[in-house]
Amino acid sequence: MTRIDIFSGFLGAGKTTLIKKLIAEAYQGEKLVLIENEFGEIAVDGGFLADAGVEITEMSSGCICCSLVGDFAEALEKVKAEYNPDRVLIEPSGVGKLSDVIRAVQDLGDSDLVPGSFTTVVDATRARMYMKNFGEFWCNQVENAGTIVLSRTKGMSAGKLEQCVAMLREHNPTAVIVTTPWDELDGRQLRAAMESEDTLKAELDRLAAEVEDDDEDEECCCGHDHHHEHHHEHHHDHDHEHEHEHGESCSCGHDHEHEHGHEHHHHHHHGHDADEVFTSWGAETARKYTEEEIASALAELDSLRLGQAVRAKGYVDSADGNGWIYFDYVPGERELRRGAASVTGRLCVIGANLDEDGLKELFSLG
Repeated sequence: MTRIDIFSGFLGAGKTTLIKKLIAEAYQGEKLVLIENEFGEIAVDGGFLADAGVEITEMSSGCICCSLVGDFAEALEKVKAEYNPDRVLIEPSGVGKLSDVIRAVQDLGDSDLVPGSFTTVVDATRARMYMKNFGEFWCNQVENAGTIVLSRTKGMSAGKLEQCVAMLREHNPTAVIVTTPWDELDGRQLRAAMESEDTLKAELDRLAAEVEDDDEDEECCCGHDHHHEHHHEHHHDHDHEHEHEHGESCSCGHDHEHEHGHEHHHHHHHGHDADEVFTSWGAETARKYTEEEIASALAELDSLRLGQAVRAKGYVDSADGNGWIYFDYVPGERELRRGAASVTGRLCVIGANLDEDGLKELFSLG
């Protein structure tokens, strides 16, 4: 079985640099084939990849997503027969539409060639300009991505980075957005994000499982042990087809509804009374925090003003630049420690009757 991963992104966004990092740090031991198409510039980028032991199929005329669509299946079958790779990395032209490339992969009709991750690299410093000037292509690449990896975030102000993420969220509310500078991340962290192993939903599910385990060990006042069964419902304002409703109109001709917070709401239904229903709230953020801000927010959870929080967990970039702040909370107790960077900051809270707007305000999410 060969997995096919697509790396989209505008010219100069950093696709090749990202692929090089993944080859060096995340794909060791895998047999790889890279299919590149940069309008005749393939040989320029091809050298170091060949040196890394990667077989390259060069396509120098047209691009995968337009004139090469007819030959695409044949080219992949040839690659499979000749190299039998574990993974094919496709790097389409920077002005290609990601939806066309995805469709070409999905239409292959070969059960041994399996669609994998769809990643778009976005230059955070030029995102707004590209959207305004090349909206049709830029919007398509962003809207169809499963993961959006931001490049050139190092040195950006917190406000500019938050504006960039908010703009991306208008076009794609469900993708994982990697906001952390690449030199602070290992390629395996990026791979986990791209393959949906490292997502906000996964964090919330892990936290819910911890709460469930705690509940199963507790005895209620009637003297019986109760097995708590948690069912997770994931509510999104948009589905994966990215349908857009009223809101801002971008140059790609679509209307996009504004959604500034990437939040997930989960309901955990117990086999007991309605007042025992837990809700979990999660958000992603590129904001930097001080330890005092996090400690103060966790102390506020004890006040019950925002509902009855039974567990909170998360990690955020630190304002002092000394690693990331990881935190754990149960009522009356909180633990803060420093740790390595993650792909983006995440905040998770589980409890009863949570005030979600209040939680957004508590963590300064605007």
